[in-house]
Amino acid sequence: MNDTFERQLKKGVLDMLVLQLLSEQPRYGYQLIQELKQRSDGTFSLKDGTLYPILYRLEDSAWVESKWSAAEGRQVPRKYYEITKDGISALKDMRESMDRIKDGIAQIMKGGDQYDS
Repeated sequence: MNDTFERQLKKGVLDMLVLQLLSEQPRYGYQLIQELKQRSDGTFSLKDGTLYPILYRLEDSAWVESKWSAAEGRQVPRKYYEITKDGISALKDMRESMDRIKDGIAQIMKGGDQYDS
């Protein structure tokens, strides 16, 4: 039960977390995966097959743009993702929604202590 519950919670916030990282600087996919894992102490440890559909969905929503880097020396070209103005606005809305949800959850959970024994 806990695995399913946790997976669903994580799935619901991944768009927001990816947009947050991209609001800091453009990144390519592997960088996003590593940054999510590192900054969440392993809580958000994604596979390519999870991240790229998110990026494509964000791109389809015009919240993210992608650009290929030029190959330099032995380095291969990489596809970098960058947040758009619409993406910044969407991230702001997501943060406000998350704050309301967290506050609502906290209010409800205050009375749930009788089950903690």
